[in-house]
Amino acid sequence: MYAASSAVTAPTRTYRPHPAGSGPYLDPSPSAGAVTGLPGGRNRRAQGMGTQPLSGRLDLSGPQGAQLRAAVASVHRICPEFNPVQVLRRSGKSVLLVGTTGRMSAVAKCLLDHSPAWVESFQQEISAYRAFVRHRPPVRVPRLVAADPDNCTLVVERMPGRVAALTRHPQEAPPRADVRAALGAICRINLWRPPAGLFDAPLDYAGRIGRYHDLGLLTDRDLGDLQKLLHGLSHTQGQFCHGDALLNNVLLSPAGPVLLDWDNAGWYLPGYDLATLWSVLGDAPVARRHISQLAQAAGTASRDAFLVNLMLVLTREIRRYETAVQRTMREPTPTGTPGPGQPGAPAAGEEQRLLLRRLHDDCQMARRAVRAAVGTR
Repeated sequence: MYAASSAVTAPTRTYRPHPAGSGPYLDPSPSAGAVTGLPGGRNRRAQGMGTQPLSGRLDLSGPQGAQLRAAVASVHRICPEFNPVQVLRRSGKSVLLVGTTGRMSAVAKCLLDHSPAWVESFQQEISAYRAFVRHRPPVRVPRLVAADPDNCTLVVERMPGRVAALTRHPQEAPPRADVRAALGAICRINLWRPPAGLFDAPLDYAGRIGRYHDLGLLTDRDLGDLQKLLHGLSHTQGQFCHGDALLNNVLLSPAGPVLLDWDNAGWYLPGYDLATLWSVLGDAPVARRHISQLAQAAGTASRDAFLVNLMLVLTREIRRYETAVQRTMREPTPTGTPGPGQPGAPAAGEEQRLLLRRLHDDCQMARRAVRAAVGTR
């Protein structure tokens, strides 16, 4: 929730073809089960906002200042002792303020865009934190301080730590220990069985598949293959998932990993969180293979559920970044500055295209795996 958000622009990356053995469909060769390690990596420190000291001041002047004053007022209505210190993140959707409540450091999140979809998402996040008060999950989460679902305001404990990745799609393979810690926390939450009625099923699989097909993101054959796998999974027990298991939603603290951003938590087909993590580890083929093994260890149904999840997650990512590229192409540029796609233009557009190319390659791998799975049914 309070890790610095990544820009839509992807980090600079070099395109690399997929190495053998990194796909989502396990090779049944004898060596397939021997890979159990996670990738190594240069031990760079991705400093998270959780460990930075509180400093600076709020600028409440001008039009943006009025927006901040309204946000602070909404926080004070539910938590009068909250003392705001600085803006942690601001977007068109929400603003995050870091401050203190008594002797405790806290983060306040206020919704700025009250569109129905964002309001529903925010209220789901509040519901998750309220559920965690009485039913503690098997991973560390920020403690709820105060919440107002009607005005979409949330105050939680500010946890110490650093984010496992600063961007949605890390530029290079994260350190082995970081991936292992994040994966361990995700697997623990997937084994949790909260009481019935606390969480819903956020994803309508049949509806999402149909919508992506209508948008032209899935072919007719994709539609038929995914529907066949989905039909075979009709009696599969759901799995509790975080719903947005990205490395930039994981704080690595001295006491263990902390999972943030719970607005998509609920019941999914098994392997949704693992599919999400797989999708952003394009530069970590060994980690991907390990995730595939974990996701498919329980048999055919586990494999099919993972592949359905993976196709939907990758298609969502493609849609997300294609929209970003189109937006970049439409944005006006200062006089004399080359526009997107022109010689000498800023690199952001090219970086996005490289990421999109990798995502399309990933989707092709997942598509072949889905077809292979259908062929074994």
